[in-house]
Amino acid sequence: MKLKKILPVLVGAVLGYAYYYFIGCRTGSCPITGSPYISTLYGALIGLVLTIPTKKKIANDNKEN
Repeated sequence: MKLKKILPVLVGAVLGYAYYYFIGCRTGSCPITGSPYISTLYGALIGLVLTIPTKKKIANDNKEN
């Protein structure tokens, strides 16, 4: 269960760093891709957002009543 929450964060962090490494801004003036730390944290944040559960439909509960 915890792996389902940790894995997207780790994958997002790796992809954030990869984006910095391969595409990032070389002058350092770009706010997100100018620093490997910020782009890694940004990628991890995106991964974290993907793990937040959405609202579940309760239509099945209403049909039983």
